[in-house]
Parts: sequence; structure tokens; C-alpha cells
Amino acid sequence: MKKQAEAVSVAPNGTQISKGTNILLNILFVIIAIICIYPLILVLMVSLTDEMTIITNGYSVFPKQFSLTAYQYIFENIMTVVRAYGVSILTTLVGGLLGLIIMAMYAYPLARDDFKYRSPFNVICVITMLFSGGLVPTYMVFVKVLGLKDNILALILAQLFSAFYVMIIRTFFKTNVPKSLIEAAQIDGAGEYFTFFRIVLPLAKPALATVLMFSMLNYWNDWYFPLLYITSPDKYNLQYLMYQMQTKIASLITASSAGATIDISSIPSETARMAMAIVAIGPIVLAYPFFQKYFEKGITLGATKE
Repeated sequence: MKKQAEAVSVAPNGTQISKGTNILLNILFVIIAIICIYPLILVLMVSLTDEMTIITNGYSVFPKQFSLTAYQYIFENIMTVVRAYGVSILTTLVGGLLGLIIMAMYAYPLARDDFKYRSPFNVICVITMLFSGGLVPTYMVFVKVLGLKDNILALILAQLFSAFYVMIIRTFFKTNVPKSLIEAAQIDGAGEYFTFFRIVLPLAKPALATVLMFSMLNYWNDWYFPLLYITSPDKYNLQYLMYQMQTKIASLITASSAGATIDISSIPSETARMAMAIVAIGPIVLAYPFFQKYFEKGITLGATKE
């Protein structure tokens, strides 16, 4: 009996798992981790490979000849890259945090049964998930009405609000914040703002952290809105700067194929593409571990039906 008990482990949810099953699950997760990490390692090693080696031998995790030419090409004008990093960090932090506060403040009344206009505001939010105003009206509002052409504020406002994230936060509030707790706070004389910021938000950390991470990812990976609204190179974010570099490389290769006297052997096309991916992904990879512990609880509980 003792040996049998030792051969059985207990999962966090109380389910008993045999020792053999536990070993198989660990092996499976190691394989999945390798599958997920391998592409990133391959991209890194390709970015450190000589361009002619890539053309001759293709991609390899163990390149025959290392080279930093791709990174030298990207950081040829290092101040431009640093400035683009600054714009990306600014829009990501300001847009992510400000958007999270606005979406949480919108979601909180929708989760309260005593809010008189809950249904109309819920419909207004949901209908934006089904219908969009379109690109032309949106562009006219930002440029003609708000006057945000070539303004970093346009990059922040463009993704400030997401109805989908509001629904996640609302569902989390409704299913994980006890009504009795809010009623007790009201009896003790707490106002709505005190209840929201000091009681409700601390209880919703998993959902808020999850939404914040996804919102920050959207801001960090954005290159489309700079394409629409930004014209000055000193206001490019990192992704759009990488896009411009890639476009420049493709244009030079096309011109060389058309007969122009351009030495494309010195242009690291393939390796530069991989180096751009490494440069752009770095901060997000470093930030992810701080949010990881909230992901599982935030996604599963935030997706629970009412």
C-alpha cells in the first residue's frame, strides 16, 4: 500500500496522477517546449550567419560562418533605432495602461446588476465587435476632426479601446467579485470610486494583467497605424522602422534585378530580416515572465459564462 501511495501524485486540482503518467506528461511538455523554443533559436542563429552562407547552405542552427553584418546594417544609424525604441515604449506603456483603466471603468458598471443603463451600454460595446466604421471614416476622424496627422497620439488612441477585452474584464468582475463585498463597502460608507479602485481592481489582478499584456503586445507589434498617420521618420515606432528597412532592402534587390548597378552582395537581406525580428521581440520576451503567473487564471476565469 505504501509503494502504491508513493507511485501516485496529486495534481493542483486534486486529481490523482500515477508516476508513469506524470513522467509521460513531463516528457510531453519538454517536447512541446523544445518545439516552441527551436524557431526562436533558429532565427537568432540565422541573424548571426554570413549572408552568402545562408544563400549557399540555407538555414541552420549551427552556421558554418558567423557574421554580425545584419546587426551592423540595422544599427548603422543607431540613434534612429533608439528613437524608434523610445516611441514604441512610450506608446506601449501609455496606451496599454490608459486603455486598461478606461476599459476597466467601462466594464465595471456592466457587471453591476443595479446599473440602470447596463443593457444599452452593453449593446453599444458589443455592436462594435460586429460592425466597424471602416478605414476611410476612421482616417477622416483622426486627421480632419482631431488633427492627429503625424502625431504620436494617433498611435495611442487607435488601439485604446477593445470591446473584446471589455467583455473579458466584465465577466471577471461579475463572476469573481462578490456582490456582498461591494454591498458591505457601501454600508461602511465607501463611495463608488473607492470601491472600484481599492476593492474591485485588486481582486481582478489576473484579468487585468492578462488584458494589459495582450494590449501591450498589440501596441508593440503595430506597424499599420504608423503607416497611416505618421510621416516624420523621427516619429516611427520600432516595427514600422523595421518595415521601412525591409522595404528598402527589397527595393534595392528589385532594382538590381532590373539592371541597376547595385552591389547586392553587401546587402544582408535574409539575415537582416531575422535580425529585425530579434531586435523587435526582445523587450516583450523579457516582459512576459512578469505576467505569466496571471495568464492561466485570467484567461480561464475571464472566459467563464455568466
